[in-house]
Amino acid sequence: MGKIAVYCGASVGNSTYQRIAIKIGHWLVENNYDLVFGGGGGGLMGVLAKTVLADGGKAYGYMPENLYRRGAASQTLTGLTIVENMAIRKQKMMAAADVCLALPGGAGTLEEISEAYSWARVGDNPNPCILYNEDGYYDLLQQFFWKMVMKGFLSQEHYQKLCFAKNLQQINDFIANYTPPKVREFYK
Repeated sequence: MGKIAVYCGASVGNSTYQRIAIKIGHWLVENNYDLVFGGGGGGLMGVLAKTVLADGGKAYGYMPENLYRRGAASQTLTGLTIVENMAIRKQKMMAAADVCLALPGGAGTLEEISEAYSWARVGDNPNPCILYNEDGYYDLLQQFFWKMVMKGFLSQEHYQKLCFAKNLQQINDFIANYTPPKVREFYK
C-alpha cells in the first residue's frame, strides 16, 4: 500500500509501550506498509523495526551522521540513509512516507509529529498525521489541541485533520478517508 513514517521513543518505556510497538509492527506488514523511521536499533524504534523485519516487511531508516557515529543505528535494516542532521532526516522521512504516525515517545517524537502536522496545515505535507493513543498516552495532548480550537488558534476543520486513534480500525479509517487540510489564504 505504501510507506508509513513512524515516530516513537528511543527508549522502550514500560511493557505496555513495547506491546504497542510490536502490535503496530505486525499491523504494518499485514497491511503491506513499509516502515520509515529514525533507524535506531534501541528503544521502541528497535522493537518496531525488529517486528517488521521478522514478519517479512521492509524497514527504511534515516539517521543523522552524529547518531550513526555514536552507534545508534540498527544493523539489520532493508535500507539505512545517513544524513547530515536531524532537520534533513525529518524532511527525508516525510518525503519518503505516505502517512505520519506517532507511537508513544518523548520530546523528539512529539516534535516530529507536530512538525509533520504543522507542515500539513501550510500545504507542505500531504500525508495524514496520526497519534496512536490506545492507552491514553496522548490524552492530555489531544485536550491541548482542543484548547487551541477553543482559544481561536486552530480551526475546528484543521483539528479534525489530526487523528488521535485509540485502535487500529481508527487508523485505517482515517487513512482511507483523509484529505489534506484546506490551506488558508492570506490577503494583503
